Amino acid sequence: MPAGLRLITQRLIDLLFILFGVSILTFLMIRLIPGDAVQIMLGANAEITPERVEALRAQVGLDRPLVEQYFVWIGDLLTGQFGTSLWTGRPVIEEIGAAAVVTLELSLLALALAIVVAVPLGCLAAYARASWLDVVVRVVTVAGITIPSFWLGIVLLLIVFAVAPGMQTFGYVPFVEDPLGNLQIMALPVLSVALPIVANLVRMVRTAMLDSLGQDYVRTARAKGVGESRVVLVHALRAALVPVVTSIGILTGYLLAGSIVVEKVFTLPGLGRLVVGAIEERNYPLLQTSILLVTATFVLINFLVDILYTVIDPRIRR
Repeated sequence: MPAGLRLITQRLIDLLFILFGVSILTFLMIRLIPGDAVQIMLGANAEITPERVEALRAQVGLDRPLVEQYFVWIGDLLTGQFGTSLWTGRPVIEEIGAAAVVTLELSLLALALAIVVAVPLGCLAAYARASWLDVVVRVVTVAGITIPSFWLGIVLLLIVFAVAPGMQTFGYVPFVEDPLGNLQIMALPVLSVALPIVANLVRMVRTAMLDSLGQDYVRTARAKGVGESRVVLVHALRAALVPVVTSIGILTGYLLAGSIVVEKVFTLPGLGRLVVGAIEERNYPLLQTSILLVTATFVLINFLVDILYTVIDPRIRR
């Protein structure tokens, strides 16, 4: 078997084991959340009787042993049946899909902005090492890493309210319905999520580029008369991309989970609000499927990053 195919096969096997373990942890941890889903569903109704509680518990499948509940849930997932919400009665996958569109847009826009800003800035800081520009970039990135996204979002809101009070900053409009309105609403959330990511990536790019610029192949390229821009952007940057791609893959996974608080700040109907609402309602089918799908996305992204390594650095295939 070729080395590249063997690597992909091994990563797929690892992926399956990880998802199996995550499914168990997700299922059990959700059951440890204080509160009874059935009691919450029935509320403070004075007509609640033990018979009604048991009937509803049997209706939603919570009267079965935990082991049986788990295997029923996994069996349904493997056959494409994601269950129905305990509160709305709608298919879980529909509610997750509607919310995932918002979260994916926020995450992808923030990631794109972070890459476009961080890679050139990190390369410039490495090339101008120890200059005033490098010092400024390093100070700004340290400050950016320490700023929480939700705090930055609140500050941006205060600034916008003072400077442009008429700007639409809350709610959500699909891009296909109103592109300009969508981008206007998403501008502040994207900045709130992207700026801390930019700070992390700039540091990674700078460190990786400093290491690459000091390698023998870079000195050899310069000795052969290769143009400086080609030395930096082709020879040095390509070698520096492996650790940078690793960081991007990890940060992408964190973006999906880290945008929860930002979505709450800007009232975006994304996965963050959906998961928080499911926790408050003890909506087990919606909550456990949402968490498992987000985790599966995170694991899949890291799997794709591993495969991308072989494209960036052919030595890994060997």
